[in-house]
Amino acid sequence: MKKNKKKLIADIILIFSVLVISALCYLLVVLNQSEGACAVVTVGNEEYGRYPLNIDKKITINVDYETRNHYNILVIENGKADITEASCPDGICEDHNPISKNGETIVCLPNKVVVKIEGDGNEVDTAA
Repeated sequence: MKKNKKKLIADIILIFSVLVISALCYLLVVLNQSEGACAVVTVGNEEYGRYPLNIDKKITINVDYETRNHYNILVIENGKADITEASCPDGICEDHNPISKNGETIVCLPNKVVVKIEGDGNEVDTAA
């Protein structure tokens, strides 16, 4: 019985340690993310446009592959980018949370649209 109790205590300590280390790593990553300066839109691996996050704007991204006239609507508001409407059949990109941090992305696979946040919030905007 003593061996089982010691083993149980050791297991509990190990699980607790792993949870604490995981939480600390998560906080370190989240706290070190910086706000992005612009949303870079690519369609089929070609850059479609760059849009500053500090200017509220609604952009219709026209997608035309082999006479498929599809679209995504990107809304930039309050420093965040969000796809609010899309002509794709699954709509997963519409359900994504708005993005604003460096490296965050929203992807619409059927329309081959990628919105990625780039630059730090301290950059001077040259795109309009």
